[in-house]
Amino acid sequence: MTKNLALVIEDDVDLSEIFTKALEQAGFEVETIRDGKTAQQRLGEVIPNVIALDLHLPYVDGATLLKQISADERLSNARVILTTADAAQAEFLRDKATIVLIKPISFTQLRDISARLKVG
Repeated sequence: MTKNLALVIEDDVDLSEIFTKALEQAGFEVETIRDGKTAQQRLGEVIPNVIALDLHLPYVDGATLLKQISADERLSNARVILTTADAAQAEFLRDKATIVLIKPISFTQLRDISARLKVG
């Protein structure tokens, strides 16, 4: 297991690249996933320290993934950063995430927040 693994689960190519670079600069090894079904599979295989999670994803939505993450004991220490433009849904799910960021999200904002979540 990588001590500071981050998953970026975001279907927008440009945003996923920005989020990936921000988390890399914060000191994480980053894997980028662009759909919910692939994210489900990967979450069964790894234990990330941080998950940057979009709510509106193809195949399986972010809210469903968030519930699965919360229910998985292996992922109990994972910090989830919800990244969404859907403020209403984000408010509804706020208590299930570590941090909620409403898009647009700046590179420095995500980098600085995620750096505080790094282990060691």
